[in-house]
Amino acid sequence: MSPNLTLVIVSGVLVASGVALLLERTLTRVLIGIVLLGNGVNVLFLVASGRPGGAPLHNVTDPADMSDPLPQAMVLTAIVITFGMVAFVLAMAYRSWQLNGHDEVQDDVEDRRIVRRAELDEVSGSFDDESEDVDDVRGEPLSDAVGPDDSSVVGRDA
Repeated sequence: MSPNLTLVIVSGVLVASGVALLLERTLTRVLIGIVLLGNGVNVLFLVASGRPGGAPLHNVTDPADMSDPLPQAMVLTAIVITFGMVAFVLAMAYRSWQLNGHDEVQDDVEDRRIVRRAELDEVSGSFDDESEDVDDVRGEPLSDAVGPDDSSVVGRDA
């Protein structure tokens, strides 16, 4: 049996519009995108589950006529995960509205600075070509680091 073409198209439209809305800057559109994406994936699970059948109960339905319960369980799990994500994004949007009066996500200034430096092929001021000679933990030169004669080294017998 081939999958229902209408459900495949509906699932594709829901997923595509959900992804497009996830890329927006306002959290309300991101919220709607999460809902659409979750519903599109749920429809896709049901399309992929195969032919409809009887209830998967032991003495009620013949095993050959039973529907597969695994995709239904996966859809229920996806519904719970989508609900949790919706609640989280809704709380973020509400808090953003309380603090700023809008729910638009701001640009990350540091991220833009890193992108600009990468495009110009610059290194940060903290980068040093002699970084191999510096202890990563303490930032001290390795010649001044704890030597083999020091009894304060962890794991050494005094």
